[in-house]
Amino acid sequence: MSEFHHISSEKLDIVTIYNIFKDKKKLKLSYEAIQRITNCKEYLDNKLKEAEKPFYGINTGFGSLYNVEISKKDLTKLQENLVMSHACGTGDRVPENIVKVMLLLKIQSLSYGHSGVQLETVNRLIDFFNNDIFPFVYTQGSLGASGDLAPLAHLALPLIGKGKVVHNKVEYTAEEILEKFDWKPIQLEAKEGLALLNGTQFMSSYGVYLLMMSHKTSYLADLIASISLDAFDGRIEPFHDLVHQVRPHLGQLKVARRFNEFLKGSELITREKQHVQDPYSFRCIPQVHGATKDTLDFVEKVIVTEINSVTDNPNIFHEEDLIISGGNFHGQPLALALDYLKIAMAEIGNISERRTFQLVSGLRGLPAFLVDNPGLNSGFMIPQYTAASIVSANKQLATPASIDSIVSSNGQEDHVSMGANAATQAYSLIRNVERVIAIELMNASQAIAFRNPSKTSPFLESFLEQYRKEVSFVEKDRVLHDDIEASIDFLSKVDIEVEELFLNNYGI
Repeated sequence: MSEFHHISSEKLDIVTIYNIFKDKKKLKLSYEAIQRITNCKEYLDNKLKEAEKPFYGINTGFGSLYNVEISKKDLTKLQENLVMSHACGTGDRVPENIVKVMLLLKIQSLSYGHSGVQLETVNRLIDFFNNDIFPFVYTQGSLGASGDLAPLAHLALPLIGKGKVVHNKVEYTAEEILEKFDWKPIQLEAKEGLALLNGTQFMSSYGVYLLMMSHKTSYLADLIASISLDAFDGRIEPFHDLVHQVRPHLGQLKVARRFNEFLKGSELITREKQHVQDPYSFRCIPQVHGATKDTLDFVEKVIVTEINSVTDNPNIFHEEDLIISGGNFHGQPLALALDYLKIAMAEIGNISERRTFQLVSGLRGLPAFLVDNPGLNSGFMIPQYTAASIVSANKQLATPASIDSIVSSNGQEDHVSMGANAATQAYSLIRNVERVIAIELMNASQAIAFRNPSKTSPFLESFLEQYRKEVSFVEKDRVLHDDIEASIDFLSKVDIEVEELFLNNYGI
């Protein structure tokens, strides 16, 4: 296996990115990428020598200052000023693993040869990636149009010796890290600042990471719900393949089949039932969980298209002898997709909390609040409150960010996507869903213990055996916060191959 991933015309996908990170691969430009970058830069330099007319952002001001021409002697200063003045991010720092994805995706976008950057600039970004040097980037500041200006400005600052970075968990100023590696600051040339700042790499990097999170969370939600179904003495008939073949949404079909796999060999699922139907939170799992999986499929298509695109402005087409100012930096496709992702993943948490509610309600032979001697013991009463609180917060986070827009740049940028807000909201929301399904696992594992000596499937028994090493059966009241945190930690460590999760997006 090569230690390098070559940046080329070959498309990136989510599994490839995952493997780059898992295998700690370094980046290297392919010959074709080098040629594309250098040919475009050479064309731009020649064009600026010959042309008398202004080109937006290359020899003009930015935004509503597009009509202010800049002299040739000030073009480097213009680009440096752009990077410094746009570094206005605030809020929390972006997690380092997402910053690393940002570096990768910015390199990929610049490698297509439509941005007019120096080869040296792209190689310095590669140096940062390969040496795990992560610029300080902040979660707040992008409107999701004109690109992710503020976050990408912070990503670019260290190239010119400004800002801060983290390397091996140690914070450095940009000057210190450049000196440490014996690098000189990049002298930005015409168009380069704009190429670095225009783009959707903040939104799309979150999108890549969120897809990985969502696929794993969706799988675990299926797994935990199958334990809940058996613990609740649920029926398997709603998961029969014939039911789903007559309404053949792909996600729905796959969830039903997955449940049959999970529950194969269960004594509980096959025993005679006293009830004819289960509540919707059990009976409609294939329809609800499956719809979320179909949403993940749509979001993945949008994200994969975006990360293999040129999203800065203006775009340079040297073979056609054209420099065109357009709007590929506008994040509307991502904003809508990320909002859709928020809604779909919020529903995973929503239906999970309903199953938790059913499990603690004293139904079907289970004790009230899943504890012996209820009254003296409150048992699992309050974890359901916690799940309900989180689900309510997620409903607020799931409100679409993309339906909002605020005019900026003196009216020149009069419609923006707010996709960056959708991205950071989705990150918080999916983290919340992880907590909700962890609470369901606590309840389901407690409930199924009351079904002894009858057993669930060998697969689920094996999973629960591992879980019980971290969270024991609750015999009497104790501090359940510790059990919730241990459950969240347990699920975070469940190792699922991303290739399996992304196998047709529905790997069983």
